[in-house]
Formats: sequence, structure tokens, C-alpha cells
Amino acid sequence: MKKQNSFAGYLLIGIGAYFLLKELKLPIITDFYSWPTLLIVIGLALLIHSYSSKDYQNLFSGTVVLGLGIHFHGVAHYSFWIEHWAVYPLIVGVAFIVRYLKTKAGLLPGVILIGVSLLLIFSIRLPVWFDWIYIVIDYIERFWPILLIGIGIYLLRKKK
Repeated sequence: MKKQNSFAGYLLIGIGAYFLLKELKLPIITDFYSWPTLLIVIGLALLIHSYSSKDYQNLFSGTVVLGLGIHFHGVAHYSFWIEHWAVYPLIVGVAFIVRYLKTKAGLLPGVILIGVSLLLIFSIRLPVWFDWIYIVIDYIERFWPILLIGIGIYLLRKKK
């Protein structure tokens, strides 16, 4: 029974600390009085619960929520933060790697997502012989919904 309530306990502690610090109005952490901080708290609660209960099914979702919270916070408060759509697959790739460290599943998708994301984020500085990547990315940015439709059809027709 203790393990079932631990996520709620971690979440309540985090949200309570968030609102207490908001009420105290400490000047050193005023940048954290925003909704991305709540995403960070939820992600941390999922991760802490997963590690403490040794139930690693929430590692992926906890890492994604934590990563999104950190990214949105960084975009809102830091001028040096990268605001590029390839950050989202990077976050998912990191989540695959975090899950892989405990479950030994998901290494290849994680490495591929991280590699492609880093290539796209830093594609401004690519050599001239990588110009074909810009053409491929233009097609992907234009027709990505077709990929979602195809994956959906595959999942519906896949044998169980």
C-alpha cells in the first residue's frame, strides 16, 4: 500500500513546496513562479516514484514531462535557450535512454532520436555536402501528418 500512495505523496510535497515558495516571494527564485515549474514538479515526482518503488514504467513519461518543463522554462527565461522544434524529439530520445538504463529496452530509438535531433538543431553549421538534408527536412515539415496517419493504420492492422 505504501508504494501506491508514494506518487501522490511526492506530488503533494512538490506542489506544496511550489506554492509555499510562491507565497514567501523569495527574490532568488522568482523565475520559477510559472506553469513550467509545475511540469518540472510533476516530472520529478514521476521519476522519484519510479526509482523509489522500483517500478520503472513511469521513467519515460516522467523524463518527458520533466524535459518539457525545463525546456519551456528555459525558453521563457533565458535568451541563450534553443527554441527549435528538434528539441522535442531530443527530449523523447533522452527519455528512451533513461528508460533503457533500468529496463534495457529502447536504446536504438533513443540514440536515433538524439542523433537526428542534434543534427537538426546544429544543421545551420553543416558542410555544403549535407545540403540534401534541407530538402528532406522541408518534406518532413510539410508532410509529417501523413507519417502519423501511416503509423496509425499500421497500428490498427498489426497482428497482436
